[in-house]
Amino acid sequence: MRRYLRVVVLCLACGFCSLLYAFSQLAVSLEEGAGGGSGKPQAAAASWLAGGGRGAGRGAGSAGPAAHPGRSDRCKDFSLCYWNPYWMLPSDVCGMNCFWEAAFRYSLKMQPVEEVHLAVVACGERLEETLTMLKSALIFSIKPLQFHIFAEDQLHDSFKGILNSWSFLQTFNYSLYPITFPSENAAEWKKLFKPCASQRLFLPLILKEVDSLLYVDTDILFLRPVDDIWSLLKKFNSTQIAAMAPEHEEPRIGWYNRFARHPYYGKTGVNSGVMLMNMTRMRRKYFKNDMTSVRLRWGDILMPLLKKYKLNITWGDQDLLNIIFFHNPESLFVFPCQWNYRPDHCIYGSNCQEAEEEGIFILHGNRGVYHDDKQPAFRAIYEALRNCSFEDDNIHSLLKPLELELQKTVHTYCGKIYKIFIKQLTKSIQDRYDRPPKER
Repeated sequence: MRRYLRVVVLCLACGFCSLLYAFSQLAVSLEEGAGGGSGKPQAAAASWLAGGGRGAGRGAGSAGPAAHPGRSDRCKDFSLCYWNPYWMLPSDVCGMNCFWEAAFRYSLKMQPVEEVHLAVVACGERLEETLTMLKSALIFSIKPLQFHIFAEDQLHDSFKGILNSWSFLQTFNYSLYPITFPSENAAEWKKLFKPCASQRLFLPLILKEVDSLLYVDTDILFLRPVDDIWSLLKKFNSTQIAAMAPEHEEPRIGWYNRFARHPYYGKTGVNSGVMLMNMTRMRRKYFKNDMTSVRLRWGDILMPLLKKYKLNITWGDQDLLNIIFFHNPESLFVFPCQWNYRPDHCIYGSNCQEAEEEGIFILHGNRGVYHDDKQPAFRAIYEALRNCSFEDDNIHSLLKPLELELQKTVHTYCGKIYKIFIKQLTKSIQDRYDRPPKER
């Protein structure tokens, strides 16, 4: 008896599969007939994917049905695709293709794309520099970007005007914030180091809904996708809450190990111009310190530290961060110098081995080198990115003139190794713009 049941079940399964196949063939034939035999069955799906891809978000033109009058555009009513089997769709809806597209769209809806959160603090005459930094982030970004811009009130309209003009990119959103400090000590924080610089210390307390954040100074230029440094968050162990690069690789020219009058992290301290943060962990952690035997949370440790060390610190908020991570070294992830390459890495001879091997990933033009003639190699990179537009051809064509400009800087130590300035930039441009449109 069981043998007969198995035969019956097998026959029913075969019959059901045959029925499905017949319906699928009918749907395909209906689609081809309505479309006048125009192309492969997957044409509509391919067009939708191309239209929703990264190239379209870059202003490179939509590849959707509307952009191709000769192609079938019967996939426009997706509500039918969601709720009807493809063999029951009307003849003016795209049948089986719509079935697969609806499934794909639903999977995307269920798995939202992660945003990269990028923060910067701009005061004084840092508008152009900040916008150039944001442009360099957008040129190569893969994931959508969320900019958190803290700026003086008089800069807000200028930021809005320019960022709104970039809205055609469809790859970023931004929020503007005023410069704010704790009211009871606002005056002390404002005059610490440079105007507004210490605002970064309070980002975990202000952006309470943001889990992780990449903070950068205004004088940063991204020479590879922001996504790549963002991915370092996954390398944090269970105790690490932030990541920075060393202040120096060569102790003989290090500042902290020679002059500091306060504790600092490691052998040469860390530089806070590029700082990756898991802010959820920062808000939860209780920090060891040299002021009390009681561990303090982030919002409680900053002012006591300033009161204790304000006569001994030179670099303001960066010094305070060094003190915190001196007492909590297990909480810091240290990334290589190529992620925060500064003039100190080449003015006395090259001392960033990782950059020599793979090129510079993030350029940090501190001490105003983008705007004077002290380090012309740094200035050449800045001016090339500042002056380029977002069009693919414009970005791709900047390499040759930039290399010629860098060759004029070989009279300086940094200029002698100018190839490391464009090694990663060349790769980033090739990866982004030399691929066929369907692969972008």
